[in-house]
Amino acid sequence: MKTKKKMTLKFYQNLGKLFYAVAATDGNVKPIEIEKLNTFVKKYWLDIDDIEDVFGIDAAYQIEVVFDWLNYDEEMDVNTCYTDFVSYKNEQSHLFTEEVKKLILKTSSAIAHAFSGINKSELMLIAKLDIELKK
Repeated sequence: MKTKKKMTLKFYQNLGKLFYAVAATDGNVKPIEIEKLNTFVKKYWLDIDDIEDVFGIDAAYQIEVVFDWLNYDEEMDVNTCYTDFVSYKNEQSHLFTEEVKKLILKTSSAIAHAFSGINKSELMLIAKLDIELKK
């Protein structure tokens, strides 16, 4: 999947925040949720564009880097992560094509369903995200 928009490192970093918020909204990030995220990054997000970081690594891996850092640090509030993502989306709305929005929802749902199906807190966050992406 190729887009006509030029993504940025910050785009992928904010996705890492969002996906962390989805996984951590129930208070605990499960290893299966991390595995699901990593699978989606490799299967879908690497194909979004050709941008690389300063080390020559596909920028989409920033999703995993930020997610892992937040999960390790555990000091970032889930609501703050979600709010940061929404603020970035609103500032850079041109990057959020219909294809990208669908992939964001698909990835978020896959993470939420990875461990024993989706729970109420995950369902509420994904519903809120769906509404936000339709704006």
